[in-house]
Amino acid sequence: MTQRTLVTTFVASLGIVVLISGVSRIGAQQAQAELKGQVGPSPYDVLRGWHKPFAAPGFAFGGNSGVFAESPDRIWIAQRGEARLPDLLPAGYLGFAGSIGINVLQDTVRRVWKNCLYTLDATGKVRELFSQWDTLCEGSSGPGPHRIRISPFDPEKRVWLINETFNVIHIFSNDGKKLLKTLGEKNVAGKDATHFAKPQDVAFLPDGRVLIADGLDNHRVMIIDKNLNYLSEFGGQGTGPGQFNGVHAVAIGPGNRIFALDRSGHRVNVYRTTHDPAKVEFMESFGGLTLPLDLIVNEDSLWVTDLGPLRFIKMDFKGNHLYTWLVPRDLPDGYLETHTISVDSQLNMYAGDNQYGRTQKFVPKQGIDPGLIIKQPWRP
Repeated sequence: MTQRTLVTTFVASLGIVVLISGVSRIGAQQAQAELKGQVGPSPYDVLRGWHKPFAAPGFAFGGNSGVFAESPDRIWIAQRGEARLPDLLPAGYLGFAGSIGINVLQDTVRRVWKNCLYTLDATGKVRELFSQWDTLCEGSSGPGPHRIRISPFDPEKRVWLINETFNVIHIFSNDGKKLLKTLGEKNVAGKDATHFAKPQDVAFLPDGRVLIADGLDNHRVMIIDKNLNYLSEFGGQGTGPGQFNGVHAVAIGPGNRIFALDRSGHRVNVYRTTHDPAKVEFMESFGGLTLPLDLIVNEDSLWVTDLGPLRFIKMDFKGNHLYTWLVPRDLPDGYLETHTISVDSQLNMYAGDNQYGRTQKFVPKQGIDPGLIIKQPWRP
């Protein structure tokens, strides 16, 4: 059999696993894209059971929508509440709700707004719980928190938490004790300079400007200055050059580039900053994606997580697919959705699953080609 035939057979077998498991999931509904470029095995080992449960009896992790590795020993998690477990746990429970067939994204009846923000240490044990901020999520029908980020250019290392449901972005002190600022207005969607409509992500420019992916309804990227004042925006809804059908993640790269994932547009839009801090130039778009979720940009390439099939794709800055590895759905180490990824200074990768409900730690395999390992996000 050829490699392509083997890959096709493997993807088909994944589909069978999806059907057998009985768990309703977004990924199973996606069209299967043609795999391009080199396809090979994962360059990582998964540390099985790394994310240690800490919830009260009867509860488990909710959707791990946001993950940010500030250091190898301080990994921030933005969680979409916790999932209430059945009174009688079925056999095979592995410490997370997905292991017993609960999809924490779709089974909203089980969601409780507890422990929405916390940190983990290098061993996966809870380090800090910021349960005082659970009130910022309460009263929501979901999904709630979407991303968590820290600017590499901010000496204060403030923590940005994007809540798509309430149309707000919270900024916390690095110790998690103070809510410094809230952008947007809770439960008020808008298209002006001070409101959002389902914001998804933020990225940071070296001069202090912030890019806000706003998001699923407004289909724009907003530019604000270092004092958090509105400068301008770009994008807009549509299929034309530089437009979006749901901007889901945004990142910066070399050559003054900005990369933005057009989730339902199945592509990456690339822009370039200019001498005018309020203006960017559209460069190009490249696709070959089905439902891109998150990205990390390195020196000469970018990595994208995608659904249909669930995979990691290394692409060059022209959109050529350089390497793809498929993410299995079967447990104990599988995923339904690699919603968010982050890399620490030791090149360990952390990936949050928004449907099985947990985060896993990936360690580079010994002797692996360094070009297959995702580096920390590019910075000048």
